[in-house]
Amino acid sequence: MINTNNPKQLLRSLKSLSGPFPSFDVNLLPEKPAELFLQWLILAIENDVKEPHAMTLSTVDADGRPDARVLILKNVDDDKFYFASSSGSQKGQQLKQNPNAALTFYWPILGRQIRLRGTVEDMGDEAGAADFRQRSAEARAVALMENQSRELASAEELECLLAEQRERISRNPEITSPNWRLYAMNVKEAEFWQGDPHRKHTRIQYYRMEGQWKHRRLWP
Repeated sequence: MINTNNPKQLLRSLKSLSGPFPSFDVNLLPEKPAELFLQWLILAIENDVKEPHAMTLSTVDADGRPDARVLILKNVDDDKFYFASSSGSQKGQQLKQNPNAALTFYWPILGRQIRLRGTVEDMGDEAGAADFRQRSAEARAVALMENQSRELASAEELECLLAEQRERISRNPEITSPNWRLYAMNVKEAEFWQGDPHRKHTRIQYYRMEGQWKHRRLWP
C-alpha cells in the first residue's frame, strides 16, 4: 500500500533518470533538427517506447495564461511538424489568437526530451478534410459532435449524440467536419536533451540565423 500522507516524501522516493541511456554523439549532428528528430524517433520505436509520437502542445490564451495538452504528431516535413484538432477547441481558438506555440516530446526509458518552438499555421480546408477522413470511424464520430471542451451534463447525453454521429457516418462515409483542421508548426528553435544519471545532461540547440540552421551545445 502506497502511503499518500506525505506527498513530499513519496515524490522524493521515486527514481528519475536512473538509466542506462543511449549515447548521443554531438560530433555527428545532421544539418536540420527534423533530421535528428527522425533519427531519435526511429530509436524510440526500436526500443518499444509507448506512443513515441505523443507530444505536449503548449499555447497561451487571450489573457496570456499558458495551456498545455498531449496530442499526436501526424507528420514531419522539413521544418514543419503536423498535428490536427478542431478549430473550435480551446487550442484551436488559442492558436487563432496567437500562433506562437511549443511542442515537447519525452521518452523516459531513453532519457530523451525534445523541445520545439515556432509558429503554427492552418493548412486549409482540403488538408483538414483529408486528415479527417484518415481518422477511425469512432474518432470521426467524436469530432462530429463539435462539443470539445464544453460542459457535459451526463454520460447518457454523450452516448446519445455519439450514436447519432455514427449513424451519419454510416449513411455518408465521406462526411467531414468543416471545423477539423490540420495544423503545421514552422519550427524556429529546437532543443535535443539527452539525460544523464549524474545530471551531466547533453543539450543541443538548433536555431535559425539568416535563414540557415545553426546549432550549439548548452550547459546542462
